Amino acid sequence: QLQLVESGGGLVQPGGSLRLSCAASGFTLDSYAIGWFRQAPGKEREGVSCISSRGSITNYADSDKGRFTISRDNAKNTVYLQVNSLIPEDTAIYYCAARKGVCLGNVGRYDYWGQGTQVTVSS
Repeated sequence: QLQLVESGGGLVQPGGSLRLSCAASGFTLDSYAIGWFRQAPGKEREGVSCISSRGSITNYADSDKGRFTISRDNAKNTVYLQVNSLIPEDTAIYYCAARKGVCLGNVGRYDYWGQGTQVTVSS
């Protein structure tokens, strides 16, 4: 069974950091671009960051540049999202998703999704 599992979310104070992980089972990630998305209550799911299959290309939403870093370890079949300088507006469920080919920001263009991990930024 092909599966993505996110972990690493939690409750953090403003200014804090988390490292989110996206682990795959049932398939290998090394031929997939991986995107991170988030969805806050009452809002649409939005793209946060994406990394190409070999890790040579990364991109970020404008609001996250300089605070978030995406990386991957294909040997561990895992992609990471380091999130720093968190603000309350970052509160959301964070999802990872996989697609063959290049990174895209369109939610509908991804083939596999995880169940998400909750990130809550609050004092």
